[in-house]
Amino acid sequence: MPLRTANAVDFWRGVALASIYINHIPGFFYERFTHKNFGLSDSAELFVFLAGWSARSLAGESGDALSMKRMILRVGARGVTLYAAQILITMVAIALIAGASMTLGNPLLLEWHNAAEVFQNPVAAHVGLVALTHHLGFFDILPLYVVLMFCAVGLAVLHRSAPRLVLPISAAIYLLSHVFNLNVPTWPVEGEWLFNPFCWQLIFVLGFQLAGARAQEEIRRHRPALRLLGAAGVLAGAVIVYFKLWPDPLNVPRPVLLFVVDKSYLSPLRLGHALALAALMGGVFAVAAPKAPRLASYFCLLGRNSLYVFCVGSLASLVAQLARFHFGGTLGVDTAALITGFAVLGFTGWLAELKDRVRASGDRT
Repeated sequence: MPLRTANAVDFWRGVALASIYINHIPGFFYERFTHKNFGLSDSAELFVFLAGWSARSLAGESGDALSMKRMILRVGARGVTLYAAQILITMVAIALIAGASMTLGNPLLLEWHNAAEVFQNPVAAHVGLVALTHHLGFFDILPLYVVLMFCAVGLAVLHRSAPRLVLPISAAIYLLSHVFNLNVPTWPVEGEWLFNPFCWQLIFVLGFQLAGARAQEEIRRHRPALRLLGAAGVLAGAVIVYFKLWPDPLNVPRPVLLFVVDKSYLSPLRLGHALALAALMGGVFAVAAPKAPRLASYFCLLGRNSLYVFCVGSLASLVAQLARFHFGGTLGVDTAALITGFAVLGFTGWLAELKDRVRASGDRT
């Protein structure tokens, strides 16, 4: 089987994964250069949008030869894989925190990132981890992806049977969650999911819809206008951030969540900025890749192997946090963490494709 060629989706997914690694290290010097500091959205929106885009290839089109049963099994199997990955990296993260606490002789580390419940109330906490009702800090986006992928089974069936209902139903769920403050509760620690599935499903569905052939044709036809609208949206976001023109929750209409900038509920301002950024940057890969082929190849490598890279990157960012805690958050430590982290991400992608490389080499001999 030949290795996949570089493409825009893998490239931007790789960019998102690299940004997530950086943004998951609080206080990191290089965090200030990621695009979340220049607008209203961050790499999480890009990651979920592209997840929906990729789910379209699993679901297929209404006229595809792929049977409904096989399509359901294929999408569901992806959800099971994501769930297994979430459990694995969570267990490794808990071991890293516990090991650092013992090595450094600092029991306060056991309270990092919502891990205290695991050590103080392990019976309930482990039930919560398995049921996805308890999340460690910085390990809470993959549970969203798991839920969205399992829900994508129903999305794919609806797309096959009544495609015109997909977006209206998704938008209705999004609006209702804002009006009635609908979110998934956490347990045993009381709270709500940082990434509200009722809201974040919309950007997943938008990625799913826009990946279709008809939508792509319309995008190509209206590319200049979309890029102009995207530039206006990105500029507006930059102005809001630079001048701190944040909407005051006390002076906006109700429901408040529709008018403030809220990450958990993916407020319309964040959603609009993410879509504007996508519209502005669409087509950039085709222009930039020939000018910086090695950089483009690196990000495509990450994107092609997104699940492996995401899992290793999440753990690598935790290791970097612990290193900064022990050695101090100096520029030298941060630079070492950046270089080492990016090397680990690249090696993970390379290792994930090793089997295909060996197979391709054997086919040529």
